[in-house]
Amino acid sequence: MKEGLFIVFEGCDGSGKTTISQGVYNKLLELGFPVIYTREPGGIDISEQIRDIILDPKNITMDNRTEALLYAASRRQHLIEKVLPAIEDNKIVICDRFVYSSLVYQGYAREIGIDEVWKINDFAIEGRLPSRTIFLDIKPEVGLARISNREFKDRLDQESIAFHDRVYDGYKEINKRFESNIEVFDANRKPEVIIDEVSQYLVELISDAS
Repeated sequence: MKEGLFIVFEGCDGSGKTTISQGVYNKLLELGFPVIYTREPGGIDISEQIRDIILDPKNITMDNRTEALLYAASRRQHLIEKVLPAIEDNKIVICDRFVYSSLVYQGYAREIGIDEVWKINDFAIEGRLPSRTIFLDIKPEVGLARISNREFKDRLDQESIAFHDRVYDGYKEINKRFESNIEVFDANRKPEVIIDEVSQYLVELISDAS
């Protein structure tokens, strides 16, 4: 590869996104690929501090645009400090969420506007999109049922079912807008089945990029 790959996992809450992305990371590691794992918001110290502010259930007065700006700030620092250096070092970066999450959660579900949220994120990422995005497709009610027994629910977990329905609709819109960058996988199946399927898909993608 001339440079590494940037692979992002997206999905509604309860889609198994973190479990699947970590499982795929471990698979690629076992196969000997130069891969690192990270997440958004977070991944580095500054961005983790911003994550704590965004997701703290006590921050109920947070304005929607403030939330969008905090995500973009966290994303910028994470991209510059961790993601881009790894890609330039020919590594494969597996990331739990990236810019499409903001377009969906803040742009569509918070009703700020996808184009408005894209503007501040385009400034933050300077046009750097993932090499490929893996979208784990599952209906909101199924995903929320999966996480209903979580001991800790962050500020977004506690949103209404109507909000999570808008998130799902937002992803459908983003999947159409960025169709060439997004590969959709059925997330209703057992995690190990999805992990194997996504891993095989990515091995082929890596081979094509070599």
